[in-house]
Amino acid sequence: TELPVPGPSISVSPSGVIAPGGAVTIRCQCQCEARRLFLYKDGIKIWELDAAGDGGEFTIPSARQADGGVYTCQSRSRSEPPNWSDPSDIMQIIVPSYPKPSISLRPSGRVALGGAVTVRCRGRYQNMKFLLYKDGNPNALQDMEPAGDLAEFPIRNVSWRDAGSYSCYYHHKWYPFIWSRPSDPVELVVGSLPKPSISVSPGGVIPVGGNVTIRCQHQHLGMRILFYKDGDSDYLAHTDPAGSEAEFPITSAGREHGGSYTCRYSYRTERAAYSEPSDLVQIIVAGQGPSPASRLPAPHPARPQGVTVSPGADVTIRCQGQRRDVRFFLHKAGDLNPQRHMDPAGDGAEFRIPTVGRQHEGNYSCSYRPRSEPFVSSQPSDTVELVVAGEGPGSESPLPAPHPARPLRGAGVLLALALILAEAALGWRRGGH
Repeated sequence: TELPVPGPSISVSPSGVIAPGGAVTIRCQCQCEARRLFLYKDGIKIWELDAAGDGGEFTIPSARQADGGVYTCQSRSRSEPPNWSDPSDIMQIIVPSYPKPSISLRPSGRVALGGAVTVRCRGRYQNMKFLLYKDGNPNALQDMEPAGDLAEFPIRNVSWRDAGSYSCYYHHKWYPFIWSRPSDPVELVVGSLPKPSISVSPGGVIPVGGNVTIRCQHQHLGMRILFYKDGDSDYLAHTDPAGSEAEFPITSAGREHGGSYTCRYSYRTERAAYSEPSDLVQIIVAGQGPSPASRLPAPHPARPQGVTVSPGADVTIRCQGQRRDVRFFLHKAGDLNPQRHMDPAGDGAEFRIPTVGRQHEGNYSCSYRPRSEPFVSSQPSDTVELVVAGEGPGSESPLPAPHPARPLRGAGVLLALALILAEAALGWRRGGH
């Protein structure tokens, strides 16, 4: 008795749904010298040929709807008595004939991580079975048989791997090899909702007991807005505004309110789908409290000074405090953000401005914050005005010596200007004598 012969392997090229009129090749592969190959469609023999070495190929030059079906192949010895192999696995060939369905996403646009989206596929007929495919995957992701002509494929808890191009088909429930053409592709873009903008009003240092408002704004309606303080995992507050903007007021600010804040928003019905967090905004509270022990020293109350310098000079702004282990900040009037900061070893800091130009003119002040409490600030010092004389070698401008202010009793921050005149800046003046 001869041993059974293993069945051939079967493949089709191109794979998937074959366009009407397109060519398709069915390959049956085996170790079948001196054997004959047979091709079956839906259990009926349709072709046969002598195998050559490792198998043979059957070609459909112009596919029609009638060519759709289930194909298998089998080999048999050429000698008598015939020795048949096992049949191959089955291979489906689908040739579409129905018109393509329409496809859409709900909601449309970018889908947040953890959110939900539904792929909607609509055909032209009822009693159809719909199948959803993702580009690059030959197997259907989902299938369903709706009562009408619309199928909805939900994708919940969306992740990065769900991103990609989707299409759908339909075929008759009772004639599974009569398919539609593929729908147009629809692209599912996965990512967090874009971050909102955030602002704080008023800006600058907030006095103890003062009021401040954090404002969060985005570009969508029907969202929940949440406010966070940096370092806290839970939100401080949330609101469901009618529009796309929400405010988080802080009344009677204290030291505990100092810090960095951010906000984000989410769908009200999908709590796990959040936007990217906004940029950080800082609230700095002045270091004064109800008891003297809780206060940072008040700034120096002396009258402001004014200094005029020539263009190109080097200027050093000295800021003197009464505490160590603090960070000094240099401020320029009209700019809410500090110009520069410094962590000196002692209780004073020097901010150098080399090669002074017109852009450096203005009123300057300084403040400091304890390094252990970075969101608690002293009040700013008195201001000193920096004036830049007319530019050019023909401009004669007196350069008065700096007049450092003396701190008064109880002073906190002392600000003075020291001028260090660069050789290059004064060379023309010396040459004129």
